[in-house]
Amino acid sequence: MSEAYRPAGDGETEPDNDRTTIHDRTTIHDRTTIHDRTTIHDQTATAVPAAPPRVTAGGGRVRMSSAQRREQLIAIGRRIFAEKGLDATSVEEVAARAKVSKPVVYEHFGGKEGLYAVVVDREVRSLLDRITTALTGGHPRELLEQAALALLDYIEEETDGFRILVRDSPVGSATGNFSSVLNDVAHQVEHILAREFKTRGYDGKLAELYSQALVGMVALTGRWWLEVRKPRREVVAAHLVNLAWNGLSHLDPKPALTTRKK
Repeated sequence: MSEAYRPAGDGETEPDNDRTTIHDRTTIHDRTTIHDRTTIHDQTATAVPAAPPRVTAGGGRVRMSSAQRREQLIAIGRRIFAEKGLDATSVEEVAARAKVSKPVVYEHFGGKEGLYAVVVDREVRSLLDRITTALTGGHPRELLEQAALALLDYIEEETDGFRILVRDSPVGSATGNFSSVLNDVAHQVEHILAREFKTRGYDGKLAELYSQALVGMVALTGRWWLEVRKPRREVVAAHLVNLAWNGLSHLDPKPALTTRKK
């Protein structure tokens, strides 16, 4: 179900403590790399904050608008998916935390899979936007530093989002997972390496292989750092760049194995 669909209203009366902080504050940019391959699109320009509920003359609280309710459910779903994953999450729990009935969740998203697809799609584009925006340096070493720090910043500041991205996506999803982000970043790195390889006389066809290796190294280290959080992110990024850059600086144009010779 496309996120462009929005029901007219949820028909719920708000309880006294029905306030949810909206985590998704991402401005949506039209990027071909993601949108051309994404099955579920979040077409909202910006997340709609939950305005303070109005109080009626009798002391009751007026229900949220459809857009506000939708954002509330997305924020709640994001937290639960990060805690439990898709399989262990239920519509009942989402509805209970939002203090609405289950039909409200179904009305907005069709089920937990639809909610999950929207949450993941937002996180994919948020992380990709961070990384592509960070790549401002012209020197390859600076680009390595910026990419590594952008990923580590995201892990530290949006831990729930990263936990969701590194889990498996729904069956049949063409994108919307951590793999799609890595592929997009690797594609950008490939072009950078291709230029460097050309100036150094290396085989430009191998740029794709090296870009996958570099991005994979940073991504796996990021998953490890998600749990340990030591050392601090700047130190982790510095060591990643140290390994990657010094390795790239001393590439053997024609490497060969020493343990398995023909």
